[in-house]
Amino acid sequence: MEKEKIDRINHLARKHRSEGLTEEEKLEQQQLRDEYRAMFRSNMEQQLDRVYYKMPDGSLVKAVKPGKKTEDKK
Repeated sequence: MEKEKIDRINHLARKHRSEGLTEEEKLEQQQLRDEYRAMFRSNMEQQLDRVYYKMPDGSLVKAVKPGKKTEDKK
């Protein structure tokens, strides 16, 4: 996410605490927050895709979401 959008999120949060937001600003704030959360979630999933657990027998098992099939790495 661009720095300008993050700065705008922070500006709207400060304005909300100090004087309140108009309906248009509330909508913009919600859209920016949703975009930020989607980006954060995507980055976290990419990081977790590279996580493996080392088992006692020395094999590596990929960390996966519950209900998904595991993948062994030798």
